Amino acid sequence: MKSFTATDALNDVTANKILERETLDRTRQKEQFERIVTEHGPALSRLAASYTNTHSDRDDLLQETAFAIWQALPKFRGQCSERTFIFRIAHNRAIAYLSRHRSERVEALEDFDVHDPGPGPDSNYSQRQRVDNLRKAVRALPPPYRQVILLTLEGLGYRDIAAVLGISEGNVGARLTRARQLLQDAMEKRK
Repeated sequence: MKSFTATDALNDVTANKILERETLDRTRQKEQFERIVTEHGPALSRLAASYTNTHSDRDDLLQETAFAIWQALPKFRGQCSERTFIFRIAHNRAIAYLSRHRSERVEALEDFDVHDPGPGPDSNYSQRQRVDNLRKAVRALPPPYRQVILLTLEGLGYRDIAAVLGISEGNVGARLTRARQLLQDAMEKRK
């Protein structure tokens, strides 16, 4: 029978400390993930809705995005803002979704929320019609232009958008200008 040595005791203590640290890290990751979902869930849902045709597809993309964020959290080192980090993951998942569903056209607009600070829903039908037309126009944009518009609507600046999309700030400006022109043209056609 092997005797228990001081080295064995030290190894047990070290193993227990490693296990405690891993448990603490997982707990912190869970708390961080829950906070991210609470704070950024509506924006992530809007983003997913802009790339999908149905509620169920949106939910699937949102779930894929949440899982990707969970997996990536241990690698987050704070080199960019947390918001930029999660939007980059979300956009990468959305692009992957689009590549899997190339043959489908994005036409439905089930949950793409545009805040309307104007009068209530009963008071102005034409305003609702313009909002619906704008939603359709945004959804019809090619992905590079849709991305910059959506990120701008979420309040990100050029630097953060550039970080999310992996392009230069100048390219963000060029895409945003082109996207605005495409939206203006689409809105003119819908009048």
